[in-house]
Amino acid sequence: MREGNAVTVIDDCSTGSLDNLKAVISHPDLRILHAKVSECADLDAIAANSSFIFHLAAAVGVELVVHSPIRTIQTNLHETEVILQAAGARSVPVLLTSTSEVYGKSQKPAFSEEDDLLIGPPFLGRWSYACSKLMDEFLALAYAQEKGLPVVVARIFNTVGPRQTGRYGMVLPRFIEAAKAGLPLKVFGDGRQTRCFCYVADTVEALIRLQKSTETRGGVFNVGGTEEISIRDLAQLVVRVLGSKSPIEFVPYSEAYAVGFQDMQRRKPVVEKLFRTVQFRPSTPLDQVILKTAVESG
Repeated sequence: MREGNAVTVIDDCSTGSLDNLKAVISHPDLRILHAKVSECADLDAIAANSSFIFHLAAAVGVELVVHSPIRTIQTNLHETEVILQAAGARSVPVLLTSTSEVYGKSQKPAFSEEDDLLIGPPFLGRWSYACSKLMDEFLALAYAQEKGLPVVVARIFNTVGPRQTGRYGMVLPRFIEAAKAGLPLKVFGDGRQTRCFCYVADTVEALIRLQKSTETRGGVFNVGGTEEISIRDLAQLVVRVLGSKSPIEFVPYSEAYAVGFQDMQRRKPVVEKLFRTVQFRPSTPLDQVILKTAVESG
């Protein structure tokens, strides 16, 4: 809308809230349809009249993935299928947001788009999300190859920012909420697992640049920060940045999740392809990410 475009949002708000859009909800160029993508009666017409589609609909959060694997798989696969069908009918360009989870159990120190992928066994529901999002990628790129659909895939690494909820297991909003309330910050496992976090404004900028460039079509791009930190150190940093007195508690995986839960020890992206192609590299420092998220969330 800032660039003069009209925007239509289709969202069933199953893991979000329209309150997140209250700053722009009355904008004349914003149209919001409260529906699942697959149940939106106007989907074909909307796609036909769109210049570009950002496909962001997916099951989100470790809690949801672990406890609702059927919903996770069906949401990720079916909603993507109907979007690609609608876009394919008029060859409307699509940006598909995928996930760092597709790298699975790989032990590489940093993940590149050309890496082989190692998914865990199907009897551990933990991997249903990774597998379903990977199938989304395969389907999108199949549409690109077979039908000439202009597609770009963005693998997102832990996007964080204001108004994000910790309800479904997202670690940073959980830590911030606890620190602001003076409650214990609960670290699952030994806390040595590492992650990289990307401020939402950086992620949005990257997605817009990927959308605007014709060089990205048919490609897969990592989108994420590269400031690696252990979850234990992240908890300590949140406490320090917010001036909190909250203690840090360690919770065994066996108490936090179902038996057999497997976690990735590292999840760091290589973002050189993103920089080479669209001249952008997410760079907001983690302490600023924490402060912005805490302050702007109220």
